[in-house]
Amino acid sequence: MREYDTIIIGGGPAGLAAAVEIYNEGVTDILILERDIQLGGILQQCIHNGFGLHEFKEELTGPEYAQRFIDKVEELKIPYKINTMVLDITKEKEIHIMNSEDGYQILKAKTIVLAMGCRERTAGAISLPGTRPVGIITAGTAQYYLNMKGYLVGKKVFILGSGDIGLIMARRMTLEGATVLGVAEILPYSGGLTRNIVQCLHDFDIPLYLSHTVAKVKGKDRVEGLTLMEVDENRKPIKGTEQEFEVDALLLSVGLIPDNELSESADIDIHRRTNGPIVNEKMETNVEGIFACGNVLHVHDLVDFVSAESRRAGRGVVRYLNGEKTLSKGVETVNGQGVSYVVPQKLHVDQIEGKFAEVFLRTTDVYHDAKIVIKLDGKEIKTFKRPHLAPAEMEHLKINKELIDIDYGQLSVEVVEKEAN
Repeated sequence: MREYDTIIIGGGPAGLAAAVEIYNEGVTDILILERDIQLGGILQQCIHNGFGLHEFKEELTGPEYAQRFIDKVEELKIPYKINTMVLDITKEKEIHIMNSEDGYQILKAKTIVLAMGCRERTAGAISLPGTRPVGIITAGTAQYYLNMKGYLVGKKVFILGSGDIGLIMARRMTLEGATVLGVAEILPYSGGLTRNIVQCLHDFDIPLYLSHTVAKVKGKDRVEGLTLMEVDENRKPIKGTEQEFEVDALLLSVGLIPDNELSESADIDIHRRTNGPIVNEKMETNVEGIFACGNVLHVHDLVDFVSAESRRAGRGVVRYLNGEKTLSKGVETVNGQGVSYVVPQKLHVDQIEGKFAEVFLRTTDVYHDAKIVIKLDGKEIKTFKRPHLAPAEMEHLKINKELIDIDYGQLSVEVVEKEAN
């Protein structure tokens, strides 16, 4: 059985960034496993620009961003296998794989990096009412068909959910000649970045229906229409608010789920809010030597943050292989009022790189003129003022580790605002 120092599962932006960082830190016995026909992951179908402003200080398309890391992997001669499906991972760090070239294999690793990304919620996941005729499709799949295959999935389109992929596809479908009749969001605020609302909807006069949902889908063989209804504070349709739309395609942009079936098979603890592994400051899971980064850990809004987080995971791998030991019990991070989740979920102060502990979070609602309050065992130690907070926009905080220099405790993060939105 071939053993590697590190096996990385996923050849998208997270896996590639982790691989390059591990190699640059002196560990070269690396293997990347990718199930697609090429490296780059979801970025290969994201042909719009807006990537790389943090990472490369310039604006790139998704394929251009991915190619920067692919070129580096090729330059460093880091081995990889494409068209390779990972079937199982064990907590003993054995990886079962299958591909047409090698057949079935079991590989052994001293460390594993989980970088499998995420998947879209489907019609079944949201219990979409009505039948399932042809034309109901996730926004990411529609993006793949259009950008990779040159196939337009519909000419009269409605989009349910205001996630970033849905917003971007509203613009993309319009540019390709389709008519996008509207975007509906069941929440009273959009699930996408503000810049995408402006550039993809407002600039093309595409209406955004907040606090609305699709109450019925019509059509037998092909989608023919849908009924849109306003919802109340409990997300229940309000009678008398029906609007009818004639459409031939309904795109779903109703959230992403970290792809963690493999993680669970390795007995990795999964966070109930993020649906990703629970990790510490080095991105290490509860299973020693297995690390996680990118959208398999929690859904990011910018790929630049994925790259930065994956580099941290890469350095964690090298430190583990070099025999570094954690001495403290660890400080648990918890989400308080107004916060949906905090990552990482545990901090060992003796293991934090540099002067600052870095944490990421998302809020539960839209807030204005607010502050993020950090408390250590109930005592306020730091605040961050924010003029605007929204669930769609991930927050990145740096906390001086001297403020949390204890072996064991609880670090809570909450939102306080002067006036509720």
